[in-house]
Amino acid sequence: MAINKKDEFSPQEQELAALAKAMSHPARIAILKVLAGKNECICGEIVDLLPLAQSTVSQHLKELKDAGLISGSIDGPRSCYCINWEAFEAFNNGFNNLLNDLRKQKANQCC
Repeated sequence: MAINKKDEFSPQEQELAALAKAMSHPARIAILKVLAGKNECICGEIVDLLPLAQSTVSQHLKELKDAGLISGSIDGPRSCYCINWEAFEAFNNGFNNLLNDLRKQKANQCC
């Protein structure tokens, strides 16, 4: 049986990696751009703007929602989504902290 080594990393490292993984597909980036242009968006509108099937868009929306990057509600056949800006601030702060830490270590780099 394989041992999950994920728990060996700090909660901050795990959270940053999870958010980065959720944004690691170009379709998800495109979805986020669509949502950023509106306060909320009906899933059907997103499907009309992307070259993807409705089921594929729904899968990407689920990944973004599970990561907490978007929030959504279902009202009958309509699904409304919007960006969770607090989650993006946390991601931005975590990523900036990582970059700053890496820059500090860069000064000691041999190549």
